[in-house]
Amino acid sequence: MARPQLKSEPRTRTLLVVDDREANLVAMEALLGDGDWQVHTVNSGEAALQALLELDVELVLLDVQMPGMDGFEVARLMRGSPHTRYTPIIFVSAIAHTRDSVLRGYATGAVDFILKPFDPQVLKHKINTLLAHEHNRRDLQLLSQQLDSARAFNASVLNNAAEGILVVGEDGIISFANPAIAQMLHTTVDALKGTPLLAHLEAPEMPEAWRETDFYLHWRSGATYRVHEAQLRTGNGGSLPVALSCSPLPRQQRSMVVIALDMSVVRNLHVQLETQAVTDSLTGLLNRRGFHQALDSALARVDRNGKRMAILYIDLDGFKRINDSLGHEAGDAILCKVARLLETCMRPYDILARMGGDEFTALLDSLDHPEDAAKVAEKLIELISVRHSIEGTEVTLGASIGIASFPDCGQNVEDLLRSADMAMYEAKRAGRQQFRFFSREMNGRAHARLIMEENLRSAIDRNDFGLVYQPQIQLDTGRLRGFEALLRWDGNGSGQVMPGVFIPLLEETRLINRVGEWVMRESLSQCQEWLPRLGDDLVLSINVSPVQFAMAGLLDTLSRLLDDYRLKPSQLELEVTEGTLMQDLDLSCEKLSKLRKLGVRVAIDDFGTGYSSLAYLRHFELDTLKIDRLFVSNMLDSPRDAAVVSTIIDLGRNLGLEVIAEGVETMAQRDWLIAHDCHVMQGFLVAPGLSHEQASRFPQQVDWSRLPVVGAGAH
Repeated sequence: MARPQLKSEPRTRTLLVVDDREANLVAMEALLGDGDWQVHTVNSGEAALQALLELDVELVLLDVQMPGMDGFEVARLMRGSPHTRYTPIIFVSAIAHTRDSVLRGYATGAVDFILKPFDPQVLKHKINTLLAHEHNRRDLQLLSQQLDSARAFNASVLNNAAEGILVVGEDGIISFANPAIAQMLHTTVDALKGTPLLAHLEAPEMPEAWRETDFYLHWRSGATYRVHEAQLRTGNGGSLPVALSCSPLPRQQRSMVVIALDMSVVRNLHVQLETQAVTDSLTGLLNRRGFHQALDSALARVDRNGKRMAILYIDLDGFKRINDSLGHEAGDAILCKVARLLETCMRPYDILARMGGDEFTALLDSLDHPEDAAKVAEKLIELISVRHSIEGTEVTLGASIGIASFPDCGQNVEDLLRSADMAMYEAKRAGRQQFRFFSREMNGRAHARLIMEENLRSAIDRNDFGLVYQPQIQLDTGRLRGFEALLRWDGNGSGQVMPGVFIPLLEETRLINRVGEWVMRESLSQCQEWLPRLGDDLVLSINVSPVQFAMAGLLDTLSRLLDDYRLKPSQLELEVTEGTLMQDLDLSCEKLSKLRKLGVRVAIDDFGTGYSSLAYLRHFELDTLKIDRLFVSNMLDSPRDAAVVSTIIDLGRNLGLEVIAEGVETMAQRDWLIAHDCHVMQGFLVAPGLSHEQASRFPQQVDWSRLPVVGAGAH
């Protein structure tokens, strides 16, 4: 709070001498010239008034009889001005005045009368005394002004403070309340004054006697008392959560100041944050964390009441296709619509959540039999597996559902969710659009998967992986274009493990990052050895997984490896799938642009098997399209597959892209591709994956009459 402070600043004291006789002025100036003041003289009443306007005069020695305006008139006018109202006036006169004239002088504001001749020392003493009084008067006036300002400031602070402020006496009665506390409690300041503080507190455990409360006891000991969570009654019958801080005022005031902070906004925000932490922002359902908490609570209840419950793990079939083709906004709309459909099948006490992506979970509580969950699963599949209209487009969805019951499939959150997840994947493997109960056989498969994951980790440590290289041949010339590096794994002596088995597991466990860099380094090293014999235009193709493609350091790694093995960027081609590029269009476009600037070639692998390829192809900076082997193997027997292959070839040529046909196994397929102007082929017709030694001896020019090139080293 502001306090008045007197600042003593040195100032020059000015005396004003007024007399119409010049000789008197000179004499008075000589008499007073040796004092610690400044003497200013004027010879008329009019000149005196002008000097008073211009100078800070602290005392006036004023002649009574002057032509024109006499001393009485000057004094009267001085007392009429706020500036000179309190300035001391001594009348100096050579003529004895009657009692009436003296009284008139005093009435006009004079503080003394001196008759000439006078004792100079007496005059000086009077002047010093009056100047001291004037100095004190001015200081008091300044203090009064400062006090008024401080009071106004403090009142403004109290009245405009956002916190509620009360002053409570030692008897517990409110003597002051600011507008903020009145507004907080939906009452008025006057209604609060004179009432007990305890009458406004909702505290069942608070002593009824004021002198027994912590408020009083802390005040008496001179300590501050804080209550972090309190409730104040409001005028409308409600209550307000507040935090209170109570501090003693100076002892002589025998009071305390209580500051109340409205905590309702903080509490509401806390509730909002807690809700957001367990809520899926898109669908409004519980999120993964919220479902874990709900399931944990349900397990505690079910242990007590003996009822059964089941977990449904729901994965949408075909969602990725819709999301890729129509965009993320349409995908979000589908997820919201599915969430509302799922809610229609739930009982009021069932719990539904979105775990992320297109996966949902449901907790069915208080079941009489686990089989009751199957009826719900059937209904959910029936509801979801219909045509839905999204942004004017008809789309078809499906659902695969895994069911895990308590206590048969697990007795804690992790085991139940894991079991339901396994059952859901079993439903997908069985053909989708169906549900599966968790079984011990699934657990066995999960165990086998875990063993394979451990074997993979060991294989990385032991460097058990190998590479083979499948040749790519120019169809028009028969010349070797390059090789595709293919990863192989001998499963710890149990024979070759199919790439379709271990590569997805590498990606799921993110071990693909370690293996992927090894593939790049190993294959680039081999390519460096081949160049002297096979030519500088040789292209090495390397498959890149979605996890690798999304890595922030991919370009730095490529640039470093190319420098390490002194290869040109154009000698390296990265193969990515459509699905990889469609996961994040903006990121994909940015990364493809950087790869183009680096000079590395990019091919879309298995083109035609993804979605929205044509819609987004124009946005991607690409070099090559690879036709999936499925279309190539069926194109001679299936007009539709032939049309797809022909369309991809034409599309590639029109976009200036090289087109490679994969999985070519017969001369008839080769001839068809030549007739339709396909650029490059690879497949068992020419050679399977070759070892490094075989690849190093592969001919630069293929003899079409001597296929396949078995034992490439013979050439």
